[in-house]
Amino acid sequence: MSEAALPLLELELAVRALQDRSQPTRLDAWRRQSRAAMSEQARMALSLMPAVGSTPDFLSPTQAGTPEEVLEHVRATSRKQIQVDLADVAMHNSVPAWARHLADDASLFNEVCAGLSQLHGILLGPLWPRLNTHFMADRTVRSRQLLTGGVEELLARANPRWIRWNPPVLEIRMINGADRDLHLEGEGVTLVPSAFCTRTIVISPAPVFITYPALLDEPLRRFTALAPDPTPSTAAVPALLGRTRASVLNAIAEHPGCSTKELATLAAIAPASASEHATVLREAGLIRTLRHRNTALHSPTPLGMALLNTGSGRFPVGSP
Repeated sequence: MSEAALPLLELELAVRALQDRSQPTRLDAWRRQSRAAMSEQARMALSLMPAVGSTPDFLSPTQAGTPEEVLEHVRATSRKQIQVDLADVAMHNSVPAWARHLADDASLFNEVCAGLSQLHGILLGPLWPRLNTHFMADRTVRSRQLLTGGVEELLARANPRWIRWNPPVLEIRMINGADRDLHLEGEGVTLVPSAFCTRTIVISPAPVFITYPALLDEPLRRFTALAPDPTPSTAAVPALLGRTRASVLNAIAEHPGCSTKELATLAAIAPASASEHATVLREAGLIRTLRHRNTALHSPTPLGMALLNTGSGRFPVGSP
C-alpha cells in the first residue's frame, strides 16, 4: 500500500532535480535560490548525492517519520555501516577523496550530517508542510482506487508511463534500460509518492520501495510544490461563505474524497468544526458526502466547483 512521504528519500529526489535541467519553468527559480543558500557543509552532503548514480544508503534511509527523527537516525549510523555503504557506491561511482575518512573521523561525519540537515532545510524545509498535505491527498486517491478497483487499478494508475501491471508481474521500465527480475518472496512492495520524481524508482532488496509522482492522474492537479502561496482573495466566495467555510470548500475541491479528519487537517481547524462546515456546504448543494463504513468522504459538486471557479474565487487552504 502507499506510504507517507519518506523525508530523506524525498530529499534525494529533490537533490537529483536540483542537479538536473528538466522542468525549467517549474524548477529553475527554486534551483537558483537553493544554490545561492548553500553552505560548505551542505555542499559536502550534496557531493555524495549525484544526479545520476547511487547515494550511500545511510544518507537516504527509507524510513518514515519527521525530518528531525530521520536525521537523528542518520547521525546514529554505525562506523561499519558507513564503510559498507561507501564501498557499495564506490563500485559503480566515484566518491570524493575526503569521504574515505568518514567512517574513522567522527568530526567529519558530524559535518556531513549537519550538511544533510541544512540541505533538507534549504531544498524542502519551507515546502514540507505543503508537501505533506499533497501526499495526504494522494494517499486518499490511492485508497479510493484500491477500494473501487482493487490492487490492479492502484498499480495500473500509479505511473502508467513507467509502470505496467501485467498479472501476476509488475513491469517497471528503467531509465537506464536495465532488465532484471526481482522476486519479492512474499515480502510485498511499498508505494511512495513524491513531488519531485517524474519516473519510477525501485529501491531494493527487501523491503522494496517504489516511488511514483504524487497525484499524477488527478484532474485537479494544480499543485506546484515550488510555486509561491496564493494571495488571499477578497472576492465573492469568502464574502459569501465566510473565510473559514470558503477555505473548507476549497480544501474539498483540491482533495476530493477527503475524510472529515483529513479535511480538518487540510483546513487547519478542529474536526468538529470541519464536520459542521461540511454539513452546511452539503445542505447548500456545494459538496456531496459519501460514507465508507464509518468514514464520511467529501467531494465538491459541479455547483461547488462552478462557485470556486468564478472569477478569483479560489481561496488558500488553512487561512484564518
